[in-house]
Amino acid sequence: MPIQTTHPLPLLPFSNMDKLESMRAFTQVVEAGGFAAAARQMDLSRSAVNKLVINLEEHLQTQLLHRTTRKVSPTDAGRAYYDRCLAILADLEEAELSLTRLQQEPRGSLRINAPMTFGTLHLAPLVAEFMAQYPDLQVELVLNDRRINPVEEGFDITIRLAAEPPGSGLIAHTLAHCPLVICAAPAYLQQHGSPHHPDELTQHACLHYGHRAQDNSWTLVGDESHTVPIHGPLCCNNGEVLQVAALRGLGIVMLPEFIVKQALKEDRLRPILIDYPPPAIDIYALYPVNRHLSAKVTRLVEFLAEKI
Repeated sequence: MPIQTTHPLPLLPFSNMDKLESMRAFTQVVEAGGFAAAARQMDLSRSAVNKLVINLEEHLQTQLLHRTTRKVSPTDAGRAYYDRCLAILADLEEAELSLTRLQQEPRGSLRINAPMTFGTLHLAPLVAEFMAQYPDLQVELVLNDRRINPVEEGFDITIRLAAEPPGSGLIAHTLAHCPLVICAAPAYLQQHGSPHHPDELTQHACLHYGHRAQDNSWTLVGDESHTVPIHGPLCCNNGEVLQVAALRGLGIVMLPEFIVKQALKEDRLRPILIDYPPPAIDIYALYPVNRHLSAKVTRLVEFLAEKI
């Protein structure tokens, strides 16, 4: 005669959210010793708590509680299941707390990209100060003057100096306004004279930020806007290089104030065309849309906006 084997019946459909809520109700009933007390602690009706436990029993196809008019107590299966529920709910609570702390406290890796000069002069000490506040961060700071795509190259934050925010699908947070200064070394001005109107720049050697092109121009604003074509012996995508050239008397330069501030203070460079200042640029923190809720990104942006 063949041996017959029995197979357990499949569990009834039950969503994970319903299951967790029912597990919470079941453990609360066991701990409170009844449905009414559990309902008060869960801020639910007695019938709602009873329904949650019944649904759990039907899902498990096992009786979890002995019910009498005076007392509710777990069955043997219910006691074993209660112990497992406590462990599962404790693990879930710990995971939720861990995620909350992760969202609130910056930690993990943080990749930052910034221009070379701004990075060395201003950003580096601020990043060090930020890291001292959040020791669980591991920062990779990449400094270069190449225009990069933050998303493709995997940067969490990119610092960029520009006249307007790049339209690249990134979130742009303005950190500060940055004045531009047109200046030259005293030796250059003594030899070639100082221009008094923007149009006179066409007669001077101008040191251009960026790449060599036929349409290089500077825009200055006085009573009206003046866009003047410029030319000169040097163009470079690094402000410090241009400042060195200007200090050597090679020409007139237009640079952010934070680069030339010390040289102006020491009279090694002199401002010119003061009545025709170039429009200020802005310092932006750019970050991908999917980083906007990241604690490490939001805290750093807030920190830089305050400090800069």
